[in-house]
This record gives sequence, structure tokens and C-alpha cells, in this order.
Amino acid sequence: MAVTSSMQVKSGITIHPIIAGALAGLAGGGVFGMLMAMMGMLPMIGMLVHQDNAVVGFGVHMLISAFIGAVYGLVASRAPNTLTTALVGGVLNGMVWWVLGALVLMPLLLGMSQMVLVIGTTQWMSLMGHVIYGMVTGVTFKRLSKR
Repeated sequence: MAVTSSMQVKSGITIHPIIAGALAGLAGGGVFGMLMAMMGMLPMIGMLVHQDNAVVGFGVHMLISAFIGAVYGLVASRAPNTLTTALVGGVLNGMVWWVLGALVLMPLLLGMSQMVLVIGTTQWMSLMGHVIYGMVTGVTFKRLSKR
């Protein structure tokens, strides 16, 4: 299937797949952000910009969520627009970013290289959050990209 330069949503407004993906990523990021807030993880995300603060952490998390969603939108716009594709693609996207983000980049950026690819209780909870993020992002992208 060829990539279209834009998609038409229900109201007749045309939306580019990268924008639809970023918006879907914000939806997924909002849900995942609430879970992270309940687990007390947002201050650690804030430390990516040297701010041990939950509000800053939520903002950083949402920016990352929008970026990852935009990348997802670019890739997913080439796949069939079905619920199965949205769920499977979203779960795979969440799992990939769990490995890249939570298991590799986050520890490296926070100066905790000994934690790269270490999996414990916190990382398993993070996987669940990333999978939920992916599912919400995938389904939201499907809804936004009525093509």
C-alpha cells in the first residue's frame, strides 16, 4: 500500500500521518503518564533534563510520546487500517520503545550504565505501561486515519 501524504478524518479534515501519529502518541502518553504518576516515576523522567520534578517529567514524557507517536504514524500509515493492525502494531511499537527507551537510553542518559538491559520489577511494570501506551496510540491512530 502506498503512503498517502495525508488522511481524511470523519469531519472531512485532512490530517498528515505524522500529525495523526503525534496526536495518537499524546493520547497514549496521557494514559501511560497517569500510570507513571501513580508509580512515582515522573520525577525520574524529569531528570532527563536535570529537573527532579514530576510536572517537568510529565512534560518531557509527553514530548517523547508525541515523537514516538509521529514515528509510529509514519510507519503505520503503510499498513492496513484495521483494529488488529492497530493493536498488534501498537503493542510491538510499545515493546520496541520499552527496550530502546526504558532498558537502554534512559539508564545511559541518567548515568546508570550498569542498569542497561537489567530487568526487574520496575522494568516489568514499565513494559506494561509501554504496551498500554502502544495499544492506545495504535487504536487512536486508527481512529484518526480514516483512509
